[in-house]
Amino acid sequence: MTDAVRLTGRSGSHFTRVARIVAHELGLPVELHVVHDLMSVQVEDYAGHPGLKLPTLHVGDVQVFGTDNICRKLADLAGRADDPRVVLSHQVTSDLVRNAQELVWQAMATQVQLVIGVRVGKLPAEHPFFAKATHGMVGSLTWLDDNLDRVCAALPAPRDVSVFEVTLYCLIEHVAFRPTVPLDRFPSLRDFTSRFATRASAQRTVFCADPNPTPKEPR
Repeated sequence: MTDAVRLTGRSGSHFTRVARIVAHELGLPVELHVVHDLMSVQVEDYAGHPGLKLPTLHVGDVQVFGTDNICRKLADLAGRADDPRVVLSHQVTSDLVRNAQELVWQAMATQVQLVIGVRVGKLPAEHPFFAKATHGMVGSLTWLDDNLDRVCAALPAPRDVSVFEVTLYCLIEHVAFRPTVPLDRFPSLRDFTSRFATRASAQRTVFCADPNPTPKEPR
């Protein structure tokens, strides 16, 4: 691979962090280009993503939208698309794991809704839209906590890591980083997160707020 690989996203985004962790696990250098204003409605601020979403992968003139697609593209670029040590979501055959992965994706999207709507937008958490979203997220986390051992046992083995494990880790870490629901009722998820946090890929992609760009000096 000769083209530079860059990722448009944020250091505080769990969707972005999934892609960064997978890239690190694959041994693939990726340059992060930061979206500074999440309230912007300008496509150019999202490096051309028409849905104004994060992240987007850029390889030369090619754009790849969406975290799951980006993980597949990263594996292709690293020459490890068929490497069983990094289990991509489409390589999973267990219905249990597929259900678990779907709940994680849904919870990640809900986390964004709650952070943007309630924490950033200052809309009332009691609004039926956010109240239902919170109940659904708690239900998903409860199911994942109750079934985590069975789900992990159903993942392909041997492996180094799976997209399911990466997404679950990033989700729980983001809820701790930007609190929306209490995590104390989910001991299995917290234990899993503590173990995953020892990986080098996790330690090199810690959630943080990106610094604001330095204003240009007037000429």
